[in-house]
Order: sequence, then C-alpha cells, then structure tokens
Amino acid sequence: MGNSMGNQVNSSILTPLSFIRRSATVYADKIAIINRDKQYTYREFGERVNRFASALKARGLQKGDRVAVLLPNVPAMLDAHFAVLHAGGMIVPVNFRLASPEIEYILNHSGSTFLLCDSEFANLVRPIRGNLDTVKHFINVIDIEGHEPLDDATDYDAFLAEGSPEDLPWAVEDETETITINYTSGTTGRPKGVVFNHRGAYLNAINETIETHMRPESVYMWTLPMFHCNGWCFTWGVTAMGATHVCLRAFRPPKVWKTIKEQKVTHFNGAPVVLIALLNDPANPGKLDTPITICTAGAPPSPTLIEQVQALGAEIIHVYGLTETYGPYTVCAPQSDWDDKSPGEQGKLRARQGVSFVMAEPIRVVDENMNDVPKDGETLGEVVMNGNMVMKEYYNDPEATATAFRGGYFHSGDVAVWDAEGYIALRDRSKDVIISGGENISSIEVEQVIYRHPAVLECAVVGVPHEKWGESPKAFVTLKEGQGADEKEIIAFCKKNIAGFKCPTAVDFIALPKTSTGKIQKFVLREKEWEGKEHRIQG
Repeated sequence: MGNSMGNQVNSSILTPLSFIRRSATVYADKIAIINRDKQYTYREFGERVNRFASALKARGLQKGDRVAVLLPNVPAMLDAHFAVLHAGGMIVPVNFRLASPEIEYILNHSGSTFLLCDSEFANLVRPIRGNLDTVKHFINVIDIEGHEPLDDATDYDAFLAEGSPEDLPWAVEDETETITINYTSGTTGRPKGVVFNHRGAYLNAINETIETHMRPESVYMWTLPMFHCNGWCFTWGVTAMGATHVCLRAFRPPKVWKTIKEQKVTHFNGAPVVLIALLNDPANPGKLDTPITICTAGAPPSPTLIEQVQALGAEIIHVYGLTETYGPYTVCAPQSDWDDKSPGEQGKLRARQGVSFVMAEPIRVVDENMNDVPKDGETLGEVVMNGNMVMKEYYNDPEATATAFRGGYFHSGDVAVWDAEGYIALRDRSKDVIISGGENISSIEVEQVIYRHPAVLECAVVGVPHEKWGESPKAFVTLKEGQGADEKEIIAFCKKNIAGFKCPTAVDFIALPKTSTGKIQKFVLREKEWEGKEHRIQG
C-alpha cells in the first residue's frame, strides 16, 4: 500500500494503514481472522481491504465521505476499519444497541453516504430508511442465517467482488485528517460525534499493544464491541502486531470460556460488568490452563474484582480513558514490589487508574483554576489531558469543543485524587460526587466496599434526599443467584469498613439500569429518587 507523501526522506504519514500493509506482507500466510468456522490469512485480509476500498471508490466515494457500519464483531467490521481509510473516507461505527431514532440521528448528523448493515440489525434501519438524508448505498452483511436483510441492497461479498485485490495509492495526505467519528452514548441530550485523526489512532493502537504485552503469536478475542471507540483502537493494534483476531458476534459467558480454551486465547478486553458475568458463570473453570491478559476499563473495577480475576491465573491490566481520548489513556503500571504484597493489597493498588500511556502526555488532576492538586491521595480535582491522544473535535459542534478544551486541556468531567507516586485514582464523575452535610463522599469508594460482600453481584451508589444532611448515599444492589442479604446486613458490612458518614442510609435490591455499552446508569437511579424534590444541580 503506497504512501502518497512522495519522496520525503525523513518523514512519513502516521496512519493505521501502514499496519495492514506490513502484516499482509510479513505475515501473509498467518491466520489474521477467525470467525467461527471461517479463517482468513493476513494476505486475504489485505486483499479484502483492497477490494473494499476500490469498490467504495468505484461507487463514487469522495475524499472525506462518511461510511457508517452497523455491525457486530464480524470480519467485515475489521475490513472496514482499514478499507474506508484506504479509500479516503471516514468510518462511523454505530452502536447496534441503540433505538432506530438514535441511529437515524447519527446517520443524518454524520452525513454518511454508505451504510453497511448486518442482517440481524436490518429491523433497526427499515423504519427510518425513508428519513435518511444522505445514505445512497446500502450493503447487507449476512454473517448468520435467520434474519431478513434489507431490500434493494448489495450483498457484502458481491460488493467486495466489485473491487480489485490489487493495491491502490493511499488517499490520506495528512496525518491530521479525520479517520473516524465515534458517537458517545449520550446519557443526556443528543450523542456527540468524537473525531479521531490518523496520527492519534496510529499512536494509541501502538500504545495498546505495548501496555498489554501483545506479540505476533498473541490471540485476541473480541468480547469488546468494535463499535465502542473502534474497539479501544485494538482493531488497528492487533493488526499492527500481526496477531490473530477471534471474532465473537455477541458476549455470552459460556461461549467466551469455550472460545478461550479452543482458540488458546491470550488477550481480551472488557468492562468490569463483563468480568463479573464471566466469574459468576457456571462455565468458569476456576483456574486457567494457559496465561491470559485481560484489559479492563469503562468503569472503575473494585479491588475485590481484580483479586478474583488474578486468582484465575490471569494478568489484569487496568486502563482508563474516554471516547474523547481514543479510548484508554492511562494504565495502572505495576511495580516490581507489588508481587510481595498480599492479594488484597495488590487489588487496592491495581484498582487505581494510574499513569499515562507511553505515548500520551502526562495526565493531570487540577482545581477550578487549572492548578495541580496536591499529590496527597486525598485532595479532589478534575482529570484533564492534552496532546496526541486527545480527539480532534466534536463533529460539527464548535461550542461543545470549546467548552471541552477550555484552558488548553480536555476536561474529562472525572473527579480523582493524585498520590505521591503520581498515580491517579478516580473518585467519581463530577455529577456523581455525594455532598452530605458538607462532606464529599466518593460513590466509587462506597461501591468498592459493597463489592467485597460475598453475596453482591453488582451495585451502584448515588446521593438521595436527606432531611438533615441534604443528601446521603443510597445503594442499589443486585445479588448473586442463590445468595441472600438484606438492607441491614449491607449497611452493617459498610460500617465495619468505612467511616459512618460514608455508609448508605438505605439499600434497594434491583436489576440495575445500564447503557447500551453496559455501563450502569446512575443518573436513572438518581432522577427517580429526586423526582419532585429540591436538590442540588447535577453536573
């Protein structure tokens, strides 16, 4: 795959396209993608990318056009993460767990001209098809039988056949050109389109492989949705290493455990909610046959969860970031002396969000005047970032971009403390800090205590109205199947482990509301409790 920068001796464009170019040559006969009973070598992967890119161009794709993909973790999704860029377009990954009106908004706001749609999700597109302003080309991806694909649309294999396996020159001319638009899940208001460029995606893909110790012989299993922040840039990073992608259409714990054993999986990623489901599944082997590296982020994992995952014989790598930072930005980098500590102490150390990635600028925790807070592990501040790992902008939203970038840094909205070692530890989203009688209470700290109770599967803590203190913590708990605990027991357990003022004053036992990416929706719990009552403004 050519480089359009010409004969510049000492500089070339940083783009993920260089990853597939290299691996398709260096690892031509190595298995690149496994999808159930189908396998593709890196040579075949490269040819599919070339066919896809040339087919897009033949259909009239112009430089900067948007190509939307409504796909699960299937080979076509991996193809798209290279082919769209190769043709000079921008990829728009769409969350297939959204409702039709939300998908309609994303397709129209992004101005996408192509839509690749998996047959399972065609029913999300049919009701809105007449409302799509810019989509001219509909392409059906049929990965499994039993779902009716879109009418009057091209089959993906037929679409690839429209293109040529021969390489074409790179369409990218500048590494700051947009590569993808990722729409945030939008807990309030419309989702915002987070814009990445080639340079940032390239650097963070390499970051991920460094921090997760990936090698060419690694086998990466796709439990994390590729639509989520381009799979935290692992779509590009795994390819860069010439490692093997194992596609999973959907997350089902028994299937995950089976795949780990059959494919000798060495790496996978998942939010804490994914790890909790795996640990509590009957198929959990208790001890892994071969070492595995699990990268977790999306919500702060409790020390208890980390301890349980490590007990399986897995290495857990705790990272933190946002869609606006190309996914993970920090890692809780382990120190050699941690091995001498007890599992409980190790869990606490590893539960911190840590320090910035190798190729990221140092992370900061600041006060309202953008001054660094003391590194005392106690003073609260906001996490801010700048540099190569920060998004280019919010798509067509200069006002939101300016607000997010005030003071020359991206404002995460996350509240954290900074300790003497320079590691940060999240205490809350700014809107989730509970202020009770003038005391700041970290909902995460309370949740981590509750997670240590043996009967607790999942929990969330929010501030609710309190006559005397203004607000106080309330816990919402999901118990493990076959386990029992009541409100008094949970509160008593907390009082043994943290200061009394931090303990929940009430506990409800419910199934927790979650976003389409599996994050617990605290705002839903909070709004229900505060409905019709005076309360402080939630950020």
